Amino acid sequence: MAANNRDYEFDVEVDPEDLPTELEHTDLGAPSVIVKDLHVTYHVVGSRAKQAQGSGKPNILAKILSKGKSVTGGRTQIKAVRGVSFVARHGESIGLIGTNGSGKSTLLKAIAGLLQPSAGEIYVSGTPSLLGVSAVLMPDLTGERNVMIGGLALGLPKAEIEAKFDEIADFAGIGDAIYLPMNTYSAGMGARLRFAISTVSTPDVLMIDEALATGDASFREKSRIRIDKIRKEAGTVFVVSHSLASIKAMCSRVIWLDKGVVRMDGDPETVTEAYREFTKKL
Repeated sequence: MAANNRDYEFDVEVDPEDLPTELEHTDLGAPSVIVKDLHVTYHVVGSRAKQAQGSGKPNILAKILSKGKSVTGGRTQIKAVRGVSFVARHGESIGLIGTNGSGKSTLLKAIAGLLQPSAGEIYVSGTPSLLGVSAVLMPDLTGERNVMIGGLALGLPKAEIEAKFDEIADFAGIGDAIYLPMNTYSAGMGARLRFAISTVSTPDVLMIDEALATGDASFREKSRIRIDKIRKEAGTVFVVSHSLASIKAMCSRVIWLDKGVVRMDGDPETVTEAYREFTKKL
């Protein structure tokens, strides 16, 4: 399944003043996701450009392309995830943090079944949803029609989707634009509708990859409350965000990835503070 990464983006930013004083405790259930010594390696055909003959300096482009990669026989290997292991339980909301290229999105795609692991094992209890409906929505159709398409993709009966249409439209908050083609929407409007459809029922494992600013604090707060509701109803939520405020607001646990390996796994306050100190030195 091929899709642009931006299809899965949604803003989960939270203003610091909107942060809850403490994430409400939820009793954890059985394991929902088990990742054991996971490796994901991309193979790209084509070798590095050779250094220009007679030049005493290394080829700058070749240096950039070879960073974190190995090139053998015209095939470039990019080790995006290297030996990652963890167990997630029902009722957990887990934040994934790390600098660009640390393997966060690759990890989620592997859990969702969109990427084949190079080595290791992944066990998922239930159906994983990478902001579930993005890949099936059709931009040439109206938001109203896409509500039906997205609901069917999530396995909801037609009658249930029709009964929940007003709830989805109200949550998205895009007004009469729900009756216009989605290709007329702004990025923020499209993200709102995708989120509203994806979370209309409680998925077993919901994954939200990367933030896309919508600039609407009230909608961000509604999204935080809905994510917390999913967690309380024994779902498991993974959130990728560069906003440490969002991570602390929405997550009961944080995994910090660095160059494809787990650097730290623990409570949000401890892990985000360590990550903050790390980024200051970059």
